[in-house]
Formats: sequence, structure tokens, C-alpha cells
Amino acid sequence: MGALTLTPNLATWVVAGLATLGVILRPFSWPEAVWAVAGAAILVGFGLLSPHAALDGVLKGTDVYLFLVGMMLLSEIARREGLFDWLARIAVRRARGSATRLFLLVYGVGTLVTVFLSNDACAVVLTPAVYAAAKAAEAEPLPYLFICAFIANAASFVLPISNPANLVVYAAHMPPLGTWLATFALPSLLAILATYVALRLTQNAALSATTVATEVEPMTLSTTGRVAGFGILATALVLLAASTAGLDLGLPTFVSGLAATLVVLAIKRSGVGEVIRGVSWSVLPLVAGLFVLVEALETTGVLATIAGGLKASAHVAPEETAWGAGGLVAVLCNLVNNLPAGLLAGAAVQSADVSDRIAGAILIGVDLGPNLSVTGSLATILWLTAIRREGEHVGAWRFLKLGLVVTPPALVLALAALILV
Repeated sequence: MGALTLTPNLATWVVAGLATLGVILRPFSWPEAVWAVAGAAILVGFGLLSPHAALDGVLKGTDVYLFLVGMMLLSEIARREGLFDWLARIAVRRARGSATRLFLLVYGVGTLVTVFLSNDACAVVLTPAVYAAAKAAEAEPLPYLFICAFIANAASFVLPISNPANLVVYAAHMPPLGTWLATFALPSLLAILATYVALRLTQNAALSATTVATEVEPMTLSTTGRVAGFGILATALVLLAASTAGLDLGLPTFVSGLAATLVVLAIKRSGVGEVIRGVSWSVLPLVAGLFVLVEALETTGVLATIAGGLKASAHVAPEETAWGAGGLVAVLCNLVNNLPAGLLAGAAVQSADVSDRIAGAILIGVDLGPNLSVTGSLATILWLTAIRREGEHVGAWRFLKLGLVVTPPALVLALAALILV
């Protein structure tokens, strides 16, 4: 009987593992979504997951899909209507010919975008703007583009809305904003500063060899560009209000993005097809596939095992458990992506009913740990999609080498600030 019950579980883990490996390595240069969807289809096709359970998994991602569509619409209209080019020229003028000053400026803006619009928005909305700034400055874009990837996760636990994973981990037990800030303000500050220092040191050679143009042709922002900018600001306010009210963020983001898009299209009276073609729709099946993989893994009993082990460990050694859980989840996010890892960790936190300190350590692992690898978080995958669109390419190995330098100091300092202070 034991072998009979083990075999489907083992097969489920093998399929999920291979699908995740496909997402990370992209064999044959096929998009990440192909591998996630293929893994989900194999699980259903071989009877390892029922169609009903797979559908439940897909539907669990509804809020994420709505959030992403809203942000991608905002990004596309902002790009098309010249908002990013306009902002890029301002940034380059403010840099006054200094590559390092431009680097600091981009890092500061990236922090603000992540804090008030979320890490996914930083990847989707800021990356094209940063590429435009580097192009306007006639500078090598990758050092600045790396900022978008790393700050998207490093600043993603300043506020509850800074990362949708925060809402998953705490679910119905989300602490009040004051308690949140008291808990995560210092860990966030240290993570942001440590990430900046590591990035700045690793990119120093490239920045030293970069000459930033000082003569940038001025640009007047169009009416539709101003509408796009207002749409992004309005979305930030809507997200803050929704978070304060304890509401899901997907629908408000979708409505805000769609409204801004419709206003721009109404003013122009054209461009519907171009906007639709410009959105990276392949992200949605990728996320849906990951949700199905998580649903399948839950059927193997892994959630009950994790929750039981977490509860027992927390009772015996709470401080060591906080360190271990935060570090383990950080690594796990890079093996299976932080979306499924966050879902499993969040469910385990609720089931085990652990202390706020352990829950906070797990959240830091989910948010910050993914900076280690190129597919550690959904935000980084969105960043990859954005830079590929601009003709830039970063391989998994190159990102990992950088992540191994940037991530551990920030993670250790953030966990120490949470657990020891």
C-alpha cells in the first residue's frame, strides 16, 4: 500500500520539478509559459491531478491575473505615449553627466515604485523607462536594468502592497499598517541599503567606463502621455486605499489600468490593436501553470508535512526556527519560484499558527530570497520579458553569479534586524 500511495506522489514531484527546471533554463529557447503549462497538462493527462483540481488551481490565481493585466496595460500605454522617454530625459539631465549619479537616481526611483506600486509593477513599468534613460544617456543599459530586477524584491516588504506575496503569507491575519512598519521598517532599510552597496560595487567597472551624455534633446509630453502618468499615480493611490481597506489588489489594479487605457484610446481614436499586441500575455499562462503545479504538490501532503514540522520546531527553538525558515524559504523560492513557494509557505504559516517573528522571517525569505536567481520571483521573470523586448539578454548563470553576491548580505541583515532587534 505504501508503494502504491508513494508512486503518484513521486511522479507529481518529478513532473513539477522538470516543469520548473524548464521555466528556469528555457530549453530550445521556448518561453517560460510553455514549460509551466506543459507540466500542468502532463499532471492532468496522466491522472496525477484531476481536471477539477487543476481548474481550482487556475482560479486561485485570478487576483494575480487581474493585477498583472492592469499593470501591463499601464506600462504599454505609458511606453507608447512617450511617458518613459520624457521621464528618461529628465533623469539624464539630473545626472549631469555622471554615470554613478544616474545609478543612484534610478535606484531611488525603483525603490519608490516598488514600495507604492509593488515589485511586479517595478519590473513591468520601470524597466522600459530605465532602458529609455540609458539609451538617452548613450550609456550601457545593463547596470541600470539590473537595478530594476534587484530593487523589485529588496524593497518589496516595506508595505503590505509592495509585494502581492505579502498578502498571501499573512492572508486574513494581515497586521495593521503601524505594526507592519514597526516590524519591517528596519529590515527593509537594511535590505535596500545592502542591495545598493552590493550592486554598486559589482557594477563599478561598467559605470567607470560609461560616459553619460549631457546634451539631451528636450521633449514635450503629450496629452495622452500625461493621462498615462496620471493613471499610474492614480493606481498607486488606489492600491494604498485597497490595502488599507483589506481588499484584494487585482480588481482595483485592473480597473485603473483599463480605465487609463480606454481614456488614451478614446483621445487618440486608434491604437487598440497595437496596445493588445504590445502586452506580454504569455505571462498569464505561465502564472496559471505555476498555480496548477502548486495545487498538485498540495495533493501529495507536503503542506501538512511542512506545517507540522514548522509548528514542532517553533515550539522547541523559536529563534532558530525563524532563521532556518527564512533561509530555507529563500532558497526554495529559487528552486520553484516564489509564487508557488509563497503559496505553500503562506498556507503552512496559517496552519501552524506560528509567532509573528517566524511569519515575518518567512515573508522576508519569500520576498528577498528570489534575488538569487533569474526565475526566483515573478517580478524577475517579468523583468526578463521586458528587457528581451528591448533586445537585451541575461542568462541564468550570469544572473546567478550576481545574485550570489547581492542576496546573502541583504538577507542576513534583514533577518537579523527582524529576529535580534
